[in-house]
Amino acid sequence: MTATQTVQADVYPTRTGGAERVLDREDPTLYGAADDGPMDADTLSGYDRNGYLAIDELISSDEVAALTEELERLSADESVRRDERTVVEAASDEVRSIFEIHKVSDVFAKIAHDPRVVGRAKQLLGSDVYIHQSRVNFKPGFEGKEFMWHSDFETWHAEDGLPRMRTVSISISLTDNYSYNGPLMIMPGSHKKFVSCGGDTPEDNYKKSLIMQGAGTPEKETLTTFADTYGIDVLEGAAGGAIMFDCNCMHASNGNVTPFARSNVFIVFNSVENTAVEPFSTSSPRPEFAGARDFTPAG
Repeated sequence: MTATQTVQADVYPTRTGGAERVLDREDPTLYGAADDGPMDADTLSGYDRNGYLAIDELISSDEVAALTEELERLSADESVRRDERTVVEAASDEVRSIFEIHKVSDVFAKIAHDPRVVGRAKQLLGSDVYIHQSRVNFKPGFEGKEFMWHSDFETWHAEDGLPRMRTVSISISLTDNYSYNGPLMIMPGSHKKFVSCGGDTPEDNYKKSLIMQGAGTPEKETLTTFADTYGIDVLEGAAGGAIMFDCNCMHASNGNVTPFARSNVFIVFNSVENTAVEPFSTSSPRPEFAGARDFTPAG
């Protein structure tokens, strides 16, 4: 199933040229119930409240080893490095991300469509889901760069055309996440507010934003207020574990100046009842590898 042209009202205006504003969320966080999947009521309640949940062991050590081996193979493949879906650090020539990884690699396609992953996404979103985006992220020792605070939904709404907040991401760890090697940080509860960012969207913004955020990054004053209000959770965990988080969570990660590399598989699932329309804050959508226009259900 592919995209159709649909015009929808903009419930979450952003990058309209005016000043930054903070708006109330208009959508539920949780659409499913305990009977709809593998997660119990307490886990779902915590997700609804905090905007994220942790899974201590989603995949086995053997699966981690197989994915890591594939990751190393891909990062050394010159054809992969030259592909537009691969982001390479200009300063260090290290691979930072490989997008559309479920299409680049059969090994990663298997985990992207695994019932342990897809079933949880369907439970949270209350419907069939499709893969809006997938990638592997590298944060090598001494060289890994930071990701500034942002809401993914702000970009997916502005540049991809996702109408509503019915999208969840899963980050599966391929390395141990310590507090000091640049793990994911989330402001719990921040998903209940939407930061309508000021300014507008530059032409072909994705070419820069996939390397370092610019447009769509909240102002420091707003981030300070959010941090004072919600606090910051630093999400440590062993390889094989995972974090699932709502599309509107304010999140970031520090750079990695330690010797301990950090890598993860990142898959974004969107409800098939929330498929992309025309972008709300730019003239044309990002490329397919950054924001899918094929809505075939996953799994």
